[in-house]
Amino acid sequence: MPDLTENSSNPASGTAGEPALRRPTVEDGAAMWRIARDSQELDLNTSYAYLLWARDFSATSVVATIDDEPVGFVSGYVRPDDPRTFMVWQVAVDASARGKGLARQMLDFLVADGAVDALETTITADNEASIALFTSFGTAHGASVDRSDLFTTEMFPDGHDAELLFRIAPLSH
Repeated sequence: MPDLTENSSNPASGTAGEPALRRPTVEDGAAMWRIARDSQELDLNTSYAYLLWARDFSATSVVATIDDEPVGFVSGYVRPDDPRTFMVWQVAVDASARGKGLARQMLDFLVADGAVDALETTITADNEASIALFTSFGTAHGASVDRSDLFTTEMFPDGHDAELLFRIAPLSH
């Protein structure tokens, strides 16, 4: 499996009032939950899940801070069946930090070491902001963006909208 921890020792540091990127710690879990909750767009997991994510998936996640306060995160993992593919679970940016390209910066941070060749995520058909983000990411990395059905509404027990799989590959680094 690729080692995605390399960036952890060299966080992108921001000057006062500017974003800094680093790997999350368990102490960031509550803030990650609040950012996801306050987005009013994301599927909110339990607060317990964000604590575990910050602890157990830190090597494949990033948190953005401004003046040491978390304002965004991307959580993800390397696919066990395809270790050169990074699966993005959630992208969230606090309203106070939106419009600064922070989501793209966090995605770039996660693939910067070249350990993966592809990035995947799921997006509902009506989520124009996420579609634009991942399409832009693919273009910037010289990759094609392929869309396919992954999870239909019938697969969800709770009336969740269908999720399209976006596969962005091959990534140029």
